Amino acid sequence: MQSGGAIQTGDAPDHSGGRGSSGGTPRPNEDLRLWVRLLSCAKVIEKRLRRNFADEFDTTLPRFDVMAALDRAGEPLSMSALSQALLVSGGNVTHVVRQLVTDGLVETAPSPDDARSALVSLTAEGSALFADLAAAHQRWVTQSLGTMPPESRSALLTLLSELRGQLDR
Repeated sequence: MQSGGAIQTGDAPDHSGGRGSSGGTPRPNEDLRLWVRLLSCAKVIEKRLRRNFADEFDTTLPRFDVMAALDRAGEPLSMSALSQALLVSGGNVTHVVRQLVTDGLVETAPSPDDARSALVSLTAEGSALFADLAAAHQRWVTQSLGTMPPESRSALLTLLSELRGQLDR
């Protein structure tokens, strides 16, 4: 930190009035700093993943995400269930699914429960490609986190799991 409270690391500015966490009271901006740090780490990794998917497979992260959701489900999903699983709008899913259908990687079939709805599933070609994409995805994430000592990764996972539990309450 420079004099005057400016933070050099790209974190949120210091609005604590000079109070530090060593004084027993957490700095009010620690939560913001943590949020910015979490977001920046996620964005760096996501940017790498997007670049790697484009460079090595000529595909996109949203296409991978749709295929991953279908693979995880293990059964055909409605467009609504797919958009809920991905936490995106139905319009976004529809666009990506259309591209994947055109490429022969997923197929749609009428829902037996609702004639207005279609069920989406991976084709054999889509499943084979997804296996390659998933292996590469795992490798890229491991490369991104691999320089962090195992004990640190384990501690971070524990802390983030604790945070997630608190957020889910």
